[in-house]
Amino acid sequence: MIAPDCVRQQKIAMILILDLGNTNQKAGVFDGDRLVRLENHKQLSVTIVRRLLGEFPEIAAGMVCSVVAFPAPVRDLLQKRLSCYLELASCTPVPLVNRYREPERLGMDRLAAAVAGSRMFPGIPVLVVNAGTCITCDLVSARAEYLGGAIAPGIAMRLRALHTFTSKLPLVPLEIPQALTGNSTRNSILSGTVIGAASEVEGMIRKFRRENPGLRVILSGGDREILVKHLKIRIFAVPEIVLTGLKHILEFNLHHAR
Repeated sequence: MIAPDCVRQQKIAMILILDLGNTNQKAGVFDGDRLVRLENHKQLSVTIVRRLLGEFPEIAAGMVCSVVAFPAPVRDLLQKRLSCYLELASCTPVPLVNRYREPERLGMDRLAAAVAGSRMFPGIPVLVVNAGTCITCDLVSARAEYLGGAIAPGIAMRLRALHTFTSKLPLVPLEIPQALTGNSTRNSILSGTVIGAASEVEGMIRKFRRENPGLRVILSGGDREILVKHLKIRIFAVPEIVLTGLKHILEFNLHHAR
């Protein structure tokens, strides 16, 4: 929820965004539209958040998106320290019409990425491909309607699955494959997982484009730089699209609260 003092804020100097994902937990500090600090952690602690608030005393508003358990001490600190604080939920107002059949089960990181994509290309259909723990595709119509998308295993998940569900295949660290034809078991696994995932993403994009003329495509996520090397179609590579979308959602709620 938003603290009542938000309605009296004429301008928010700086914003803190926390994105707690399955693999990484990110903290971003925005000064206007500029991301002035980005930190990645395995687990965000109250010590980390307190340090950021100390380094940037101008932070007056904050937002959290969490797909994992959110530490209560961090929540307590943000509620006490910030005049405007919001946790993203399915009932949170967003600058999109949500057409998802199960909005309460939609990953809030997917919704935030869709918001950012729609803001980048207003009045144009946009597909946001986020390559992280999972590879997700999220479609927004030209009328700013979130329509849904697709979810597939991420590259690291595919590597772990090959090792877990076979008796002899090794667990191969994620790297960029050197060739399509792997000359060893390790290189064959990298070719199949990385180039295979890129081919899958490219095929999905082509299908979405056939159904949505004029579609713009955004690629983000931790594995975007690995995938983009193997994509042969036009895309816009955008880092930290979820953090940007969360900032837009917070600003949208601050505007409507005044």
